[in-house]
Amino acid sequence: MNEVIVGVGPLAAADVVAVARHGARVRIDDQALEEIAKSRAAIEALAHADTPHYGVSTGFGALATRHIAPELRAQLQRSLVRSHAAGSGPEVETEVVRALALLRLSTLATGRTGVKVGTAQAYAGLLNARLTPVVREYGSLGCSGDLAPLSHVALAIIGEGQVRDAEGNLLEAGDALRAYGLTPVVLAEKEGLALINGTDGMLGMLVLALADLDRLFKTADLAAAMSVEAQLGTDRVFAEDLQTLRPHPGQASAAANLRAILADSAIVASHRGPECNRVQDAYSLRCSPQVHGAARDTAAHAATVAGYELAAAIDNPVVLPDGRVESNGNFHGAPVGYVLDFLAIAVADVASISERRTDRFLDVARNHGLNAFLADDPGVDSGHMIAQYTQAAIVSELKRLAVPASVDSIPSSAMQEDHVSMGWSAARKLRKAIDGLQRVLAIEILTAARALDLRAPLTPAPATAAVRDALRAYVEGPGTDRHLAPEIEHSVRLVADGTYLSAVQAVTGPLS
Repeated sequence: MNEVIVGVGPLAAADVVAVARHGARVRIDDQALEEIAKSRAAIEALAHADTPHYGVSTGFGALATRHIAPELRAQLQRSLVRSHAAGSGPEVETEVVRALALLRLSTLATGRTGVKVGTAQAYAGLLNARLTPVVREYGSLGCSGDLAPLSHVALAIIGEGQVRDAEGNLLEAGDALRAYGLTPVVLAEKEGLALINGTDGMLGMLVLALADLDRLFKTADLAAAMSVEAQLGTDRVFAEDLQTLRPHPGQASAAANLRAILADSAIVASHRGPECNRVQDAYSLRCSPQVHGAARDTAAHAATVAGYELAAAIDNPVVLPDGRVESNGNFHGAPVGYVLDFLAIAVADVASISERRTDRFLDVARNHGLNAFLADDPGVDSGHMIAQYTQAAIVSELKRLAVPASVDSIPSSAMQEDHVSMGWSAARKLRKAIDGLQRVLAIEILTAARALDLRAPLTPAPATAAVRDALRAYVEGPGTDRHLAPEIEHSVRLVADGTYLSAVQAVTGPLS
């Protein structure tokens, strides 16, 4: 996707990913430009009225009772942006900043905010120049939206603050705008407020997280299939007629994936006959579709919420189609914060069951004939003993990250903003949790691939063999102990870039 059209209607999640992650260009369509101009005319009419209007001719938040004289209003908007760009801590990732800038532009394009056409075009220009404002980790309470992060972006378009270019060089915003032929914006009535009042940061991170989790939940299925196979588990429990007895859609998809991945496995076939005395596998194997499916259904709910939010025009006040300018509370991040927290719970549980499957490989009482810790010479070699420690440490961290942020609220702005969503915080911890899940799954696949090799001369399913072979391009097969950390990182990269998933789908076709 080389260009994303920003109109009065909602962006698709794929549009957000294309711009944020892959650098697609943006263009505001003609209808949106017309709507922006109409709402600006309404604001300018109010600016000349004798009656004060919030955000147009008054102060903000707890200072909203002061009427601002016309000659001070440009300073008012500029001061708002400067004072609210008060973030601290590490820099936020480029893809997150691009997502929130795009989503703010999408709201501006609805014609419900009252900004000038040139202000909206400045956001498009910033994105197309690949200039990324420096936004800091801390500063948003998720109500009135993501004030501090959005203020750092707004600061850049007025030529202040710092940005990074496409190569990551740190530049003064004013210098960078000049270098790319962009003109700093002089903010007029209402504009500063329109640029910083929205849930765009938390929503952008939700959209990016859902894209990652679509890949990771499928990857969890292939990891589970490899573990079931290499631990001599049964695939009978994944049968479609058993799954339909409990008709959760996510569970059905996960079970279908497991059946497809395990098809034609000589290892599974070797113990399928009447002589097999394995009646029931452990829950971490047998219940993988139920856990992975519940996570999928959680993501489906979160995607529904994200769809509503992508269709929203969030600002305070807003310019209605009939020209009225009204205050509202649509900037509260509760709907987004809740699902971000819900996803963190699902992520922690998928990682937890993955770690339990991995641990079974390492215990001679449970791994059905494999060496202790899959070591070449147990006692001399430690095999994958400490890889499981790494998983356990990550899973423990994920449990802490699953504690909801959205149940917290700290009053601010002299008690005017006395209940906040903490949605930004929920999104930040979800990003960390997703990285952890990626690493836990990578270690399970690394361990399962070693175990599959140790089952020779029995051969794995074509799909699991494809995953193992993708790993073997970078990591040798079983042998004496080697430096394990680089091998884990190779596996992490193959999860992250979709190599494992592509390898299995080349055999099975698209997974659900």
